[in-house]
Amino acid sequence: MSEFERPALRSDGHHVTVDDVRELAGAATPHFSLHIRNRLRRLVDPLPADDPARQLAELEIARLEQLAVEGERGTGGSDLERVTG
Repeated sequence: MSEFERPALRSDGHHVTVDDVRELAGAATPHFSLHIRNRLRRLVDPLPADDPARQLAELEIARLEQLAVEGERGTGGSDLERVTG
């Protein structure tokens, strides 16, 4: 999976929208969550702090980081670690 799948989102003529952020972050899995987090950071980096797309992206970035650590079940750690303690 490339981190540059849709370069048009980062072109000078495109204004990043909340829908762009939702589309990018929507169906994240633990395996790809950090890749998507990186894409979101690059996408909203030039936006001002009060931009709605940036604010949503910051929430999604936090969610993606948690997903990467805890997985889909939110349990953290592997099944083996839970069994063996």
